[in-house]
Amino acid sequence: MEHQERALAAYVEQVAADPETLGVVVIGSLARGVEREDSDVDVYLVVTAEAFARATVIDRWAWIDRQGLDYPGSYIDVKLCDLSYLRTAVEKADDPTRASFAGARVVFSRTEEIADLVAAISVLDDAAWRGRIRSHIAQAHLHGGYFLRQAEEHGDPFLLQHAGLHLTLAAARAALASAHRLMPGPKYVYKLIREVPSPEGFVAAWDEALEKPGIVTANPLLAILDEWLGRGQSRDESLSIFIRDNELAWLRGTIPAEYF
Repeated sequence: MEHQERALAAYVEQVAADPETLGVVVIGSLARGVEREDSDVDVYLVVTAEAFARATVIDRWAWIDRQGLDYPGSYIDVKLCDLSYLRTAVEKADDPTRASFAGARVVFSRTEEIADLVAAISVLDDAAWRGRIRSHIAQAHLHGGYFLRQAEEHGDPFLLQHAGLHLTLAAARAALASAHRLMPGPKYVYKLIREVPSPEGFVAAWDEALEKPGIVTANPLLAILDEWLGRGQSRDESLSIFIRDNELAWLRGTIPAEYF
Protein backbone atom coordinates (compact mmCIF):
# COMPACT_ATOMS: atom_id res chain seq x y z
CA MET A 1 0.00 0.00 0.00
CA GLU A 2 1.10 3.55 -0.66
CA HIS A 3 1.69 4.53 2.96
CA GLN A 4 3.91 1.51 3.59
CA GLU A 5 5.91 2.22 0.45
CA ARG A 6 6.39 5.82 1.65
CA ALA A 7 7.55 4.52 5.03
CA LEU A 8 9.99 2.18 3.31
CA ALA A 9 11.34 4.98 1.12
CA ALA A 10 11.84 7.18 4.19
CA TYR A 11 13.71 4.39 5.96
CA VAL A 12 15.94 3.74 2.94
CA GLU A 13 16.78 7.44 2.71
CA GLN A 14 17.62 7.40 6.42
CA VAL A 15 20.00 4.43 6.36
CA ALA A 16 21.50 4.94 2.88
CA ALA A 17 23.28 8.03 4.21
CA ASP A 18 25.44 5.73 6.34
CA PRO A 19 28.41 4.40 4.30
CA GLU A 20 28.30 1.20 6.34
CA THR A 21 24.88 0.40 4.89
CA LEU A 22 25.32 -1.92 1.91
CA GLY A 23 21.70 -2.68 1.18
CA VAL A 24 18.09 -2.88 2.28
CA VAL A 25 15.98 -5.93 1.48
CA VAL A 26 12.24 -5.72 2.06
CA ILE A 27 10.60 -9.00 3.04
CA GLY A 28 7.28 -10.18 4.45
CA SER A 29 3.82 -9.09 3.38
CA LEU A 30 4.95 -5.85 1.71
CA ALA A 31 7.44 -7.68 -0.50
CA ARG A 32 4.78 -10.24 -1.46
CA GLY A 33 2.11 -7.60 -2.08
CA VAL A 34 -0.28 -8.99 0.56
CA GLU A 35 0.13 -6.32 3.23
CA ARG A 36 -2.82 -5.07 5.27
CA GLU A 37 -3.65 -1.46 6.08
CA ASP A 38 -1.86 -1.76 9.43
CA SER A 39 1.03 -4.01 8.38
CA ASP A 40 4.52 -3.12 9.48
CA VAL A 41 7.48 -3.02 7.10
CA ASP A 42 9.94 -5.90 7.46
CA VAL A 43 13.50 -5.49 6.19
CA TYR A 44 16.95 -6.97 6.30
CA LEU A 45 19.52 -4.23 6.74
CA VAL A 46 22.75 -5.34 5.04
CA VAL A 47 25.82 -3.68 6.56
CA THR A 48 29.57 -3.98 6.27
CA ALA A 49 31.38 -6.84 7.98
CA GLU A 50 32.84 -4.38 10.48
CA ALA A 51 29.44 -2.95 11.42
CA PHE A 52 27.96 -6.44 11.71
CA ALA A 53 30.82 -7.56 13.94
CA ARG A 54 30.33 -4.61 16.27
CA ALA A 55 26.61 -5.29 16.49
CA THR A 56 27.06 -8.98 17.25
CA VAL A 57 29.40 -8.21 20.15
CA ILE A 58 26.52 -6.42 21.89
CA ASP A 59 23.86 -8.89 20.66
CA ARG A 60 22.15 -6.34 18.46
CA TRP A 61 20.60 -8.56 15.79
CA ALA A 62 17.20 -6.90 15.36
CA TRP A 63 15.27 -3.80 16.40
CA ILE A 64 12.30 -1.56 15.65
CA ASP A 65 12.90 1.72 13.81
CA ARG A 66 10.75 4.76 12.92
CA GLN A 67 7.99 3.59 15.25
CA GLY A 68 4.85 5.68 14.69
CA LEU A 69 6.58 8.17 12.37
CA ASP A 70 5.06 7.28 9.00
CA TYR A 71 1.44 6.18 9.56
CA PRO A 72 -0.63 5.21 12.62
CA GLY A 73 0.90 2.12 14.19
CA SER A 74 3.81 2.12 11.75
CA TYR A 75 7.25 0.73 12.36
CA ILE A 76 10.16 -0.79 10.47
CA ASP A 77 11.01 -4.28 11.75
CA VAL A 78 14.76 -4.55 11.13
CA LYS A 79 16.96 -7.66 11.04
CA LEU A 80 20.69 -7.14 10.64
CA CYS A 81 22.98 -9.06 8.31
CA ASP A 82 26.11 -8.70 6.22
CA LEU A 83 27.31 -10.27 2.98
CA SER A 84 28.84 -13.22 4.81
CA TYR A 85 25.48 -13.89 6.47
CA LEU A 86 23.77 -13.93 3.07
CA ARG A 87 26.43 -16.18 1.51
CA THR A 88 26.18 -18.63 4.40
CA ALA A 89 22.38 -18.56 4.23
CA VAL A 90 22.54 -19.73 0.61
CA GLU A 91 24.50 -22.79 1.76
CA LYS A 92 22.84 -23.80 5.02
CA ALA A 93 20.08 -21.54 6.30
CA ASP A 94 17.12 -23.15 8.06
CA ASP A 95 13.64 -23.09 6.55
CA PRO A 96 12.33 -20.01 8.39
CA THR A 97 15.34 -17.98 7.23
CA ARG A 98 15.06 -19.25 3.66
CA ALA A 99 11.30 -18.64 3.66
CA SER A 100 11.80 -15.09 4.89
CA PHE A 101 13.72 -14.31 1.68
CA ALA A 102 11.10 -15.85 -0.65
CA GLY A 103 9.73 -13.02 -2.77
CA ALA A 104 12.12 -10.53 -1.16
CA ARG A 105 12.79 -7.23 -2.90
CA VAL A 106 16.12 -5.42 -2.87
CA VAL A 107 15.25 -1.72 -2.59
CA PHE A 108 18.74 -0.34 -2.03
CA SER A 109 22.13 -1.84 -2.79
CA ARG A 110 25.73 -0.75 -3.18
CA THR A 111 26.67 -4.09 -4.77
CA GLU A 112 24.98 -6.39 -7.30
CA GLU A 113 25.93 -9.38 -5.18
CA ILE A 114 23.11 -8.70 -2.74
CA ALA A 115 20.37 -9.32 -5.32
CA ASP A 116 22.01 -12.55 -6.50
CA LEU A 117 22.37 -13.86 -2.96
CA VAL A 118 18.84 -12.91 -1.94
CA ALA A 119 17.42 -14.71 -4.97
CA ALA A 120 19.41 -17.87 -4.17
CA ILE A 121 18.59 -18.21 -0.46
CA SER A 122 15.05 -19.52 -0.90
CA VAL A 123 16.03 -22.07 -3.57
CA LEU A 124 16.93 -25.71 -2.84
CA ASP A 125 17.85 -28.33 -5.43
CA ASP A 126 16.08 -31.67 -5.84
CA ALA A 127 18.77 -33.57 -3.95
CA ALA A 128 18.34 -31.31 -0.92
CA TRP A 129 14.57 -31.83 -0.93
CA ARG A 130 15.02 -35.62 -1.18
CA GLY A 131 17.44 -35.53 1.74
CA ARG A 132 14.96 -33.56 3.80
CA ILE A 133 12.21 -36.07 3.10
CA ARG A 134 14.45 -38.90 4.34
CA SER A 135 15.31 -36.94 7.48
CA HIS A 136 11.70 -36.12 8.28
CA ILE A 137 10.60 -39.70 7.63
CA ALA A 138 13.27 -40.80 10.11
CA GLN A 139 11.93 -38.33 12.68
CA ALA A 140 8.42 -39.67 12.16
CA HIS A 141 9.55 -43.30 12.52
CA LEU A 142 11.37 -42.68 15.79
CA HIS A 143 8.84 -40.35 17.41
CA GLY A 144 5.79 -42.19 16.10
CA GLY A 145 7.16 -45.63 16.82
CA TYR A 146 9.75 -45.89 19.55
CA PHE A 147 9.13 -42.76 21.66
CA LEU A 148 5.34 -42.95 21.61
CA ARG A 149 5.52 -46.62 22.58
CA GLN A 150 7.91 -45.79 25.41
CA ALA A 151 5.58 -43.03 26.60
CA GLU A 152 2.61 -45.38 26.76
CA GLU A 153 4.55 -48.23 28.36
CA HIS A 154 5.94 -45.98 31.11
CA GLY A 155 2.89 -43.78 31.55
CA ASP A 156 4.92 -40.68 30.76
CA PRO A 157 2.52 -37.85 29.83
CA PHE A 158 5.27 -35.42 28.87
CA LEU A 159 6.94 -37.88 26.50
CA LEU A 160 3.53 -38.73 25.05
CA GLN A 161 2.87 -35.09 24.14
CA HIS A 162 6.45 -34.51 22.99
CA ALA A 163 6.56 -37.57 20.74
CA GLY A 164 3.08 -36.95 19.36
CA LEU A 165 3.86 -33.34 18.48
CA HIS A 166 7.20 -34.26 16.89
CA LEU A 167 5.57 -37.05 14.89
CA THR A 168 3.03 -34.66 13.39
CA LEU A 169 5.67 -32.00 12.79
CA ALA A 170 7.90 -34.52 10.99
CA ALA A 171 5.00 -35.83 8.89
CA ALA A 172 4.05 -32.27 7.96
CA ARG A 173 7.65 -31.36 7.11
CA ALA A 174 7.93 -34.44 4.87
CA ALA A 175 4.73 -33.42 3.08
CA LEU A 176 5.99 -29.86 2.62
CA ALA A 177 9.36 -31.09 1.36
CA SER A 178 7.64 -33.32 -1.18
CA ALA A 179 5.94 -30.19 -2.54
CA HIS A 180 9.19 -28.17 -2.34
CA ARG A 181 7.60 -25.84 0.21
CA LEU A 182 9.66 -24.14 2.88
CA MET A 183 8.33 -24.04 6.46
CA PRO A 184 8.26 -20.39 7.61
CA GLY A 185 7.63 -21.36 11.25
CA PRO A 186 5.43 -23.52 13.49
CA LYS A 187 2.49 -21.11 13.37
CA TYR A 188 2.09 -21.87 9.65
CA VAL A 189 2.19 -25.69 9.77
CA TYR A 190 -1.50 -26.32 10.46
CA LYS A 191 -2.49 -24.19 7.47
CA LEU A 192 0.24 -25.38 5.10
CA ILE A 193 -0.49 -29.08 5.64
CA ARG A 194 -3.89 -28.39 4.10
CA GLU A 195 -2.47 -26.58 1.09
CA VAL A 196 0.13 -29.02 -0.22
CA PRO A 197 -0.83 -32.13 -2.24
CA SER A 198 -1.16 -35.30 -0.15
CA PRO A 199 -2.80 -38.74 -0.45
CA GLU A 200 -6.40 -39.28 0.53
CA GLY A 201 -6.74 -39.62 4.28
CA PHE A 202 -3.38 -38.07 5.12
CA VAL A 203 -4.67 -34.81 6.58
CA ALA A 204 -7.42 -36.60 8.53
CA ALA A 205 -4.85 -39.03 9.98
CA TRP A 206 -2.54 -36.11 10.77
CA ASP A 207 -5.32 -34.27 12.59
CA GLU A 208 -6.18 -37.38 14.60
CA ALA A 209 -2.56 -37.95 15.61
CA LEU A 210 -2.27 -34.30 16.63
CA GLU A 211 -5.43 -34.29 18.72
CA LYS A 212 -5.03 -37.73 20.32
CA PRO A 213 -1.32 -38.62 20.50
CA GLY A 214 -0.63 -42.33 20.89
CA ILE A 215 0.26 -45.50 19.01
CA VAL A 216 -3.34 -46.02 17.90
CA THR A 217 -3.42 -42.73 16.00
CA ALA A 218 0.24 -42.77 14.99
CA ASN A 219 0.10 -46.06 13.11
CA PRO A 220 -2.40 -44.96 10.40
CA LEU A 221 -0.45 -41.74 9.81
CA LEU A 222 2.85 -43.63 9.55
CA ALA A 223 1.31 -46.17 7.18
CA ILE A 224 0.16 -43.46 4.77
CA LEU A 225 3.48 -41.61 5.09
CA ASP A 226 5.52 -44.74 4.40
CA GLU A 227 3.50 -45.71 1.35
CA TRP A 228 3.61 -42.15 0.01
CA LEU A 229 7.14 -40.94 0.78
CA GLY A 230 8.95 -43.70 2.69
CA ARG A 231 10.40 -45.29 -0.47
CA GLY A 232 11.21 -48.45 1.47
CA GLN A 233 13.18 -46.60 4.15
CA SER A 234 13.66 -49.19 6.89
CA ARG A 235 13.49 -48.55 10.61
CA ASP A 236 17.24 -49.29 10.86
CA GLU A 237 17.96 -46.70 8.17
CA SER A 238 15.75 -44.23 9.99
CA LEU A 239 17.53 -44.87 13.27
CA SER A 240 20.90 -44.09 11.69
CA ILE A 241 19.57 -40.94 10.00
CA PHE A 242 17.90 -39.85 13.26
CA ILE A 243 21.16 -40.26 15.21
CA ARG A 244 23.05 -38.35 12.51
CA ASP A 245 20.55 -35.50 12.40
CA ASN A 246 19.88 -35.20 16.15
CA GLU A 247 22.54 -36.65 18.41
CA LEU A 248 25.46 -35.87 16.11
CA ALA A 249 24.40 -32.42 14.97
CA TRP A 250 26.91 -30.87 17.40
CA LEU A 251 29.71 -32.94 15.89
CA ARG A 252 28.77 -32.29 12.26
CA GLY A 253 28.18 -28.57 12.69
CA THR A 254 24.56 -28.91 11.55
CA ILE A 255 21.18 -28.37 13.20
CA PRO A 256 18.60 -31.02 14.21
CA ALA A 257 16.09 -31.99 11.52
CA GLU A 258 13.13 -30.25 13.16
CA TYR A 259 15.00 -26.96 12.70
CA PHE A 260 16.01 -27.53 9.05
